[in-house]
Order: sequence, then C-alpha cells, then structure tokens
Amino acid sequence: MTAPALVVPLRWLDDVAPKTLPSGVTWGAPLPRGSVGSVSELRLRRDGENVPGQFWPLATWPDGSVKWTGAALGAMGDVGAAGDVGSGDVGEYEIVADAPSAAPAHDRPVRVHRAADLVVVDNGVITVEIGVPQQDRSVEGLIRTITRDGVVIAEDVRLVSLRQDEIAEDGGGAPREHFRSLISLVDVEQEGPIRAVVRIEGTHRAESGEREWLPFVVRLVLVAGSEEIRVVHTVIWDGDGEVDFLTGLGLRAGVPLRAPLHDRHVRFAGADGGFFSEAVRGLTGLRRDPGAEVRAAQIRGVATPPTAGWNPEVSERLDLIPAWSDATLTQLSADGFGIRKRTAPGHAWISAGAGTRAEGFVSVSDPGGGLGVGVRGFWQSHPGQLDIRGAASDRAEVTAWLYAPEAQPMDVRFYHDGLGQDDFATQLEALEITYEDYEPGFGEAQGIARTHELTLFAYAATPSIERVAEDVARVQTPRLLQPTPAHLNAVGVFGDWAPIDRSTPLRGEIEDSIDFLLDFYLGQIGQRSWYGFWDYGDVMHAYDPDRHVWRYDVGGYAWDNSELSPDLWLWYSYLRSGRADVFRLAETMTRHTGEVDVYHLGRWKGLGSRHNVQHWGCSAKQLRISSPIYRRIFHYLTADERVGDLLTELRDSDQRFLDTDPTRKVRSDAATYRPDRSALAVGLGTDWGALAATWLTDWERTGDERSRDRLLGTMADIGALPHGFLTGEALYDLDSGRFDTTRERISVSHLSAVFGLVEVCSELIDLVDVPGFRKAWLEYCRLYLATPEEQVAAVGAPLTGIHLEQAHSRLTAYVAASTGDADLADLAWQAFEGVGEWLVHRRDFTLNRVEAPYVLNPVDEAPSVSTNDAAQYGLAAIQNLALIGDRLR
Repeated sequence: MTAPALVVPLRWLDDVAPKTLPSGVTWGAPLPRGSVGSVSELRLRRDGENVPGQFWPLATWPDGSVKWTGAALGAMGDVGAAGDVGSGDVGEYEIVADAPSAAPAHDRPVRVHRAADLVVVDNGVITVEIGVPQQDRSVEGLIRTITRDGVVIAEDVRLVSLRQDEIAEDGGGAPREHFRSLISLVDVEQEGPIRAVVRIEGTHRAESGEREWLPFVVRLVLVAGSEEIRVVHTVIWDGDGEVDFLTGLGLRAGVPLRAPLHDRHVRFAGADGGFFSEAVRGLTGLRRDPGAEVRAAQIRGVATPPTAGWNPEVSERLDLIPAWSDATLTQLSADGFGIRKRTAPGHAWISAGAGTRAEGFVSVSDPGGGLGVGVRGFWQSHPGQLDIRGAASDRAEVTAWLYAPEAQPMDVRFYHDGLGQDDFATQLEALEITYEDYEPGFGEAQGIARTHELTLFAYAATPSIERVAEDVARVQTPRLLQPTPAHLNAVGVFGDWAPIDRSTPLRGEIEDSIDFLLDFYLGQIGQRSWYGFWDYGDVMHAYDPDRHVWRYDVGGYAWDNSELSPDLWLWYSYLRSGRADVFRLAETMTRHTGEVDVYHLGRWKGLGSRHNVQHWGCSAKQLRISSPIYRRIFHYLTADERVGDLLTELRDSDQRFLDTDPTRKVRSDAATYRPDRSALAVGLGTDWGALAATWLTDWERTGDERSRDRLLGTMADIGALPHGFLTGEALYDLDSGRFDTTRERISVSHLSAVFGLVEVCSELIDLVDVPGFRKAWLEYCRLYLATPEEQVAAVGAPLTGIHLEQAHSRLTAYVAASTGDADLADLAWQAFEGVGEWLVHRRDFTLNRVEAPYVLNPVDEAPSVSTNDAAQYGLAAIQNLALIGDRLR
C-alpha cells in the first residue's frame, strides 16, 4: 500500500478511546502550508483503514492551500430499540491526504430535503421537520416534529420566556408576560453526508401583544446514525434593564405518550451519577403486590406484563393509585437542587428528593418512545429548572429552563448610583481608589449574549438507566478528537510555543510553576463558586488577603473579562500539554468572554467591557476585550459555528472608533481631537492588535479582500512610520483602511503588548512578508527592556511607561531568537526571573489553607497571585521556553 503524502495524528481529548460513539464527533485540524489544495484530498482513517468522514475548510494559507479543516465522524454502534448503543471498536484515528483508496459511505448518511415551507433532515435514525416562515405565514417553533421509525417522538419544539416590569422591594410578585419563539430565518449551513447544521434565527414574541424581544440564534446539529440533536442556543439581551426583568428562558417540547400510566417514566439526573427515576403511576410500595415480575419491569423501565396476569387486587384498583402528572427539578444555586411532583394543577406539590449539583437531564417516555433533554453546564449556569407537565395526559410537555422561573427575576441594572461621578476628572479619581472606570450610561447590559448547549435524545423506548447515565456523562463531557501537540507545533500555527519539555532541572521547575497556576485556578472555580448564568466561565481579577476572598465587590478588581489575556494563557497551555481539564476551562472561558463580555448589538456592538463587578459595568468599551485572538484557537480546534459567528461579526469593528474613543478620558489632546473618518486615533498596541487579529482571522476564514487589504496595508504603514510601533498611536483613515505614516512621536504603554499583540505579530511575520513590519516589531521588542542609554541612542530619549517587565521578557526573547543574540537571551531570562514591578516568582507560589470561622467554606489561597500575574507569567514562560529555552540548564 502506498503511504499517504500527509498524516495528521489524532488523539482523544481524555486520552481514552470511547467504546461507543453515539453522538459522533466534530473537530478541527491544521494542515501544513501548501500541502493540501482541497479538502476533497482528505480521508479519515481508523487503525489504518479508511472510514466515512466529512471535511470542510475552516481557513486557508495565503497561497490558497487549506490551513485548517473541519472534520466530522458519524455515530458508531447500533442504536437498539430501547436506545441502547451496542459496543464497538472506536479505535484510533488520523487524517490523511492523497490516500490511495476512496472514502467509504456511511450506512446511515444524513440527507436534507428542502421545500418552500419545510426543511427535513433525516440521519438514518430520526427525521426532523423544521418549519420555514413564509410571507403569509409565521412559524413559532424551532422543530415541527421529531420522528423515529414513523413514530412522533416530539413536536412543537420552541423557545419560551417570561418577563415582568418591576421587582418589588418587599419581595412580592409581579404579573408575568409570556413569550414564545417567532422564527425569521431558517438556513441549512451544512448538509451531510455525515453532519448537517441548520441555523434558525428569531425573536421572542409576546403571546398577548405585539412586543418582540430577545433575539436568538439556534443551531440544530445532526450526525449520521445518531438519535441525538445537538442544540446550540444563543440569546442576546436587548431589554431595558430598568423595566425588563427576565423571569424565565427555556426550550419546550411536546411529547406524545401512548402507553398506560404505569408504563410511563420520568427521569431527572441528580448529582454524582444518581437519578430520580419513577413511573407516572407507581406499582411498588403498595399495600397489595402486583407481582415481582411487574415490579421489576417497571423499575427497569420496560413494558409491564399484561394486567390480566397481575394480582387482581392491584389490577382492578389501578384507577385508585394517584398518577403524578407534573414534576420539577430546580437548581437555584450551584450547591443545591430540589425535586417535587404533583398529581395535577390545583393540588399540592410534594417534595420528592434533593441533592447538590444536578447534571441537567430530564426525560419522559414510554415503551413507544420518549424525549430526553440534556443541558451542558446546568448547575454551573444556575438558576436552572427542568419541568415535566401533563405526563398523565396524551401529550406531556418538557421544558428545560436555562433561567428558572422559580429564581429571583434577572436584574441587570447597574449596581450603584454613580457616586457623583459626573465628569471625567471625578471618574479618574474613583479609578484611583476602586480601580473602576465609571461613566453614566455606560454600565448597560443591552447587547450582551449567552450561549447554552443542549442535546435532545429521541428515544425509541424508555432507555435503561445505565444508558441514560452514559448519555448524561456525554452531555456534560462531550467526546472530542484533537490533533496532537506535536502536530500542532510542527505545522506552525499560533506563533511561538512548544510542547512541554522537562529535559533540564530549570525547565522542569518552570513547568512545575505553570502547572501550579493552572491547578490553582481550576481549584478556585469550585472553591469560590464562580458560577451563574452570566458569570460561569470567568475568573476574578485580584485577591483580598485580608478578607480571604477575591475582590468580587471592588470596582475594577472583580470579574476579569480577559484582562491581560488569561484566555490566551489557557489556550497556549492546552496546545502544548493536551490537558483535557485545561481545554475545558479554556472552552468555558471562551464561551463566556466572547458572549457576555462583548456587545453583539446596539451602540457598542463589536466592543468588549473592561473588568468590573458586573461583566458589562465598566465604561471602557474596547476592542482589546472583544478581540478574536481569544476565540480563534477554540474555533479552529472544534469547528464551532457559534464562535465562528463571533469572529465574523467583528469584521467592521474599526467603525467603533468613530463613536467610542477608548482613551477619551486620558487623551493629552482632548481639547482638539475629534473623531473624523479620515483621521481616527488608533493605538498601535491593544487597538491595532485586536484589529489585526480580526482582519487576519476574517481573511483566512472567508477570503474577504477588505480584511486582507486593511491587514497588509496597516502592517506596511506601521513599518513606514518613523518610529514604527513606538509611535504608540497612528491616525487611521476608515475609508481607505490605512494609517497616516507621517506621524512622528514616541509613546509606550505597558499594556500595549499584553492583549494579544505579541501573539498576532509573531504569527503575521511567519505568515506574510510585509516590508518594514518585521523591523518595526523587532525594534519595539528590543528597546522595551533596553537600558535608558540604548533607548536614547535609538530614539533620542529614554522610554517612559515601562512596567510589567516579566511579561515583556518574551519581547526580548523574540529578538534574541530572531537574531541569534545570546546576550539578549540572557537578558530576557533575567527579566523573567526578577527585575521590575508586578513580578511573580515561581518560588513564591505557595498555597495557604483557610478554614472556618474566617471563611464561609474552607479554601486555598495564593496571596501573591492575581489573574494578571498568572496569565502573563504563564505566557512569558511558555514563549520564552519556546524561543530561548536552549539557554536553560
């Protein structure tokens, strides 16, 4: 057999090949520059044999060859009548190019059929009908029907929401308005043969009235041979925080039921693998015994024997056994859930169970079929709620509430009254005491978003409890194929990093310190309960050792909002280690920071908010927070469409400089500067770094010529400026997408390079040859930590604003590696090891255990560590090791 021209080795994220693959798997992988001209050249192999796979381009190299490919593998294992998947050999996989044989077809391919008013997706196991709105007919549901073997499993799958217009200070309730989804767009984004994706857009419309609000984007993902539908749901908050208080947001489905009440089953996932599993009409624990076989069948969830064979003392009194038609699980905090049930509306609820952290799964079913709904990150994203209503009727309803109606109404009003900060001078004074950048009218949530991932299970019959446990585990921890760290590094994506190397004692010591910081933050999330609808995925900015708490209530020291790039630290840590726990922390942070910390509509669309007590509270609305540099790694590794949306929507974010000047409060030329389309002040650090990441990502993903030209043009302009990056700020012509290259000034900020500029410049220099740009970047990197005498010799004066020396040691390392200068390499390691302010040292990384009564719960603290420190230490260590690690012994 002829060897393929290219082999991309793959690994399972958790390092263990699953025995079955009921959900299929989707991922991304990079390909060497110039190696693959079209994804049609790619094949998927398992244990040396070609298997059915699907590929599509995610990004291209400048020469047009494929840089990143998306890949999908269908479900594996036979889906039985009761929803049980037979075991099989999932095996080990690799992507190959120029394979000598054709790719085989899947035996249950995905097929998409379109009509004027309907899209039908059939994946060989289930058929999904999706209504398409017409000019003369609206559509309210996401899914019209889900059928399996000709049986309707679910119908009228739609979104629902509730709101009220006030919050009574005495705790009293207010009337609630009911809304349901109204569809405006249905678009088939991908149509098989292994994977199909249908994008649905719409709003929530009042059931009584004309108001529409809460725009949403939902994607339905089906893979070949699976009984599951992945639902990626994004809602954008467009309410008025003063009068709109969300009291419920969820997905609801009708579930036809046909069996006797004693053969209908309700299930909730509890904590630690436990389940609430009961029949609508129970046959166990009665005064009279229906028979051991009957009881055993009901407990297993299979059809009970015909009633004629039961003990007549039970079969003749079935109508006297209560039927529990409704059941609810509420998870109102991260640490407690409760289950209750009732026979019917108008009758009392009774408590049915309680626990700590429910795993976010509900199902109602009978021997003829049923629907399960799983919510990923359920307890972490509290308050959540799962409802079953009408299980004793012909049609039950299941609602997975992403925001629980039984919780306190959502309140996004700003948390204080302004404290008299009515002008810039007063606001800057407040910055000196609480580090909060306040401005009236800027602490609004309108335009932020939240994404949830759900899974619908179309069961052919009530599944075994063991099978449901596997389903729940897979919802919370999806299986994922990934390229190996060695392959990712060899292809040369994402700049300067290298796989972990402990070959010398000093290298090992630095690696230990990186692991310490990663493990510390992984532990702090649980210990500090950094969870909640808007909060899950973020970490706190700085610590208060006196109170033994992170500074959750102190202005700019609370939620971090990507300050100094913890997102990048986590992603680069994953790239080099392959650690599953780090990947999942980075994933949740990416979901959070890309949605909640960024505006997706309104006056600040495309901008993000600086760190604050509330994620939207800071008046610094800037590109440095919304930058694609924090999202693109996750998109390329997973082929996630929603994050692709976030990348695309920033394409025109340079427009924001017209209406939101990021330095308006501290501008030295504030008396004369007025934003003008032909001369917009754009910083060459945090601003241009974000724009460059935007344009690069858009160019390689879509081929957009505007993005390409603005990227390459501004790179050339920076190279042509008399002092390059040291200019600090250039004047940008919005129409031409170019800088004025005549500006001559020197301005350096310690923040310029720590929001992704280092990473994007390294990547660009490797990617394209733009005259003058490399020289300008090397000059900036060389002079930042140079001696005052060297700075005077180069630019005529010593540079001011030099801080974060440890973080900037990687700039010196870059020059050293680029020029082969051993003295600069030694200088870089000296800066990393202990020169300057805001330094953290690996030998200071120690944990203290704090117990009651000084804290609510026992916690670990590392007083010397802030998120800024951790992120910049981690990035500097990773990049220095890659660039000049050979200097360590």
